[in-house]
Amino acid sequence: MKRLTFIKALAATALLSGALAHGAEWPERPITLVVPFAAGGSTDATARMVAERLGKVLGQPVVIDNRAGAGSNIGSAFVAKSQPDGYTLLLATSTIATNVSLYKNMGFDLRKDLVPVSQVALIPNVLVVNNDIPAKTLAEFVGYVREKKGPVNFGSAGNGSSQHLSGALFNSMAAGEMTHVPYKGGAPANTDLLAGQIQAVFAPLVEVLPYIDGGKLRALAVTTGERSPRLPAVPAVGEVLSGYEVVLWNGVFAPAGTPAAIVDKLAAAIQKVTQEPGLRKTFTEQGSVPVGSSPGEFKTVLASEIDKWGKLVRLSGAKVD
Repeated sequence: MKRLTFIKALAATALLSGALAHGAEWPERPITLVVPFAAGGSTDATARMVAERLGKVLGQPVVIDNRAGAGSNIGSAFVAKSQPDGYTLLLATSTIATNVSLYKNMGFDLRKDLVPVSQVALIPNVLVVNNDIPAKTLAEFVGYVREKKGPVNFGSAGNGSSQHLSGALFNSMAAGEMTHVPYKGGAPANTDLLAGQIQAVFAPLVEVLPYIDGGKLRALAVTTGERSPRLPAVPAVGEVLSGYEVVLWNGVFAPAGTPAAIVDKLAAAIQKVTQEPGLRKTFTEQGSVPVGSSPGEFKTVLASEIDKWGKLVRLSGAKVD
């Protein structure tokens, strides 16, 4: 019996040593960073900025692989089912936490099949309205939708998207009657907003900054708890609707079973990248906030986010079979 226990202990020690050695050697070849959205979007742009710098830190190229579809589930499931060797990674957004409540079957189990590595950035949504809307301030807009002074159709990138859930929470807290209009992405929603076909969108700040700066859309509020340094004159929704806060994020995940040594090495590299002055400057110009958290910190945030977005999904009534 003692001999069997000794053999098991030796085997466990060998496995641990192998994992540590593997982590020390990793990476020995190019790494694939899967983006579960189409090329050209804000998440893809962030991934490419991070990948370029991450490759320099790690000494191996980081190649982007866009695998869009099913609200980011296709690309996420691909990574979840990949070899846990550190060579196939995922850059996901807060959509992945939303999908736990939105979909009956994501094609994988977020809590069991993926390991949080590091949050990369926080991204505010911003409430933008067509210039024909008479409300010039957030307080006036709350009164406008509460008193039903005119129709307000708010667009989103689709049912259950952050734009939809931001609007649903706003509607509930403002006791308003805005009507949700889902689109197949943020770009067509923004196009119809510019044309006056809809009246409002809760858009990721980076997507609508050119329209705000150019005076084509009016920014009334950001969804984060505090004002954005990029738009210091624009209030947070919570300044009028106390307790309102919706924060988007993106972060890197690895397949479950990836050696801890690799996860830690990757997290350290991401932390270094998010401190790089050029990247921080670009993020700031876009209204995003660089993070670079530890795996443990990201795991805690993820658990909280799954719960928070689940409540918003239930509030909105959104479901995808």
